Amino acid sequence: MEALDLARWQFGVTTVYHFLFVPLTIGLGVFVAGLQTAWYRTGKEHYLRLTKFFGKLFLINFAMGVVTGIVQEFQFGMNWSEYSIFVGDVFGAPLALEALLAFFLESTFIGLWIFGWDRLPRRVHLATIWAAVIGSNLSAYFILAANAWMKHPVGYEVVDGKARMTDLWAVLTNSTTLAQVPHVIAGAFVVAGGFVLAVCGYHLLRERRTASASTSTATATATADATGGTAPAPRGVSIWRTPMRAALVMTAIAGALVAGSGDMSAKLLYEQQPMKLASAEGLRHDTAGAPFSPVPGLEVPMLLSFLATDDPNAVVQGTEDLQARYEERFGPGDYRPNLPVVFWSFRVMIVFGLSTVGLSVLGLWLTRRRRRDGLRVMGEVPAWFARICVLALPLPTIAMISGWLLSEIGRQPWTVQGELLTAASVSPGVSLAEVAVSLAVFTVLYGALALVEAVLLTRHVKTGPEPVAPAAPRTPPSRDDESADARLQPTLMY
Repeated sequence: MEALDLARWQFGVTTVYHFLFVPLTIGLGVFVAGLQTAWYRTGKEHYLRLTKFFGKLFLINFAMGVVTGIVQEFQFGMNWSEYSIFVGDVFGAPLALEALLAFFLESTFIGLWIFGWDRLPRRVHLATIWAAVIGSNLSAYFILAANAWMKHPVGYEVVDGKARMTDLWAVLTNSTTLAQVPHVIAGAFVVAGGFVLAVCGYHLLRERRTASASTSTATATATADATGGTAPAPRGVSIWRTPMRAALVMTAIAGALVAGSGDMSAKLLYEQQPMKLASAEGLRHDTAGAPFSPVPGLEVPMLLSFLATDDPNAVVQGTEDLQARYEERFGPGDYRPNLPVVFWSFRVMIVFGLSTVGLSVLGLWLTRRRRRDGLRVMGEVPAWFARICVLALPLPTIAMISGWLLSEIGRQPWTVQGELLTAASVSPGVSLAEVAVSLAVFTVLYGALALVEAVLLTRHVKTGPEPVAPAAPRTPPSRDDESADARLQPTLMY
């Protein structure tokens, strides 16, 4: 084993761990902003309670994402100095925009949102959460633009062995960026939707258990009415129906966007990264009318060619033939990625992602409005569906991580497609022992942080929304109070 292998493992561990928090932060931030907007427009108390409840979950996740994301930047200088030297002039521009513009916008307005309750006007306070959400999405855009340049480098030239940017606009509007950004952002909404569904499902099940327990108590005391007792109050409508319905809509719409942007990405892979496309399908040789294989042993004729080119008879290049061409072009070496990982990551992404979206469509059907006693009422959430929502919590996150593995491992052995090999990107002065120690430290540290995150989120979810204190009624001042206020006015002004 070499330092290169452990350096890749370390970057993979820290990146995947950080990526656990990023999609949830992006999607949940928009969801919280939507809840607060509903409270601002309607003034209904349950929207305020839900805003503060999901807002705290959002803040816990945001804080953990910031802590784990800082490590990424240090690795560029410590383990990947040769990569940093080559791409610094290009890669640094979008990362600088992310730090100086997007992250500061996001963090500043999140601070104002946290401490602005009861201090800022309601409209201004609502604007702070939307500004923070815009900042988080801009942050994602700039980072994805930098990442997309590694897969499809544009707007640059190589001078003295280093990439030099010639067109910033070309980098920011890279075709790979324009396909990758909506795909990742929509996937983030699916992750957040699945998280909200699990939280709502948990509380709906708990309310049902509480109601069942209280039913026996109510039955035992039913005779109290005859002796002057008080009958139990009727059960009210759960506040969890509203966020569950909103999460179902968000997940279904985001799922459609994921599918559309994924189709765009597949077409770009055919042109820009044919080895990744062939690896994801396990296609070994150039094939006209290439089939699509959802699972091993099952093939849909000509579907891969159609998805990649809109032509069912088009030729799709295979891994073995591409390997021979790359050896002629770039010299001896293995230009194939880890084929089993890429192949199965693609299928896990599709199956788990579609399962989450399918669950949302089923939920929309179950909770649709129906006519009952001449009125249109929203359907009840079945207990079995709420239970499935809780069990399905990890599915969208696993799908998102699998997609990220497909994207990054499928690019190997290149860090910059066609320009810089991963083997040539590692820092020459870093030893195997040094990387091993830092990898062990980060693994233990991140494991501890994962435990902290899980405990904080679980504790807050179980606690539930806090009651909102009613506003104190305003009473008209008496004449004595008015005269006292008039006497104090000059003093208060100074």
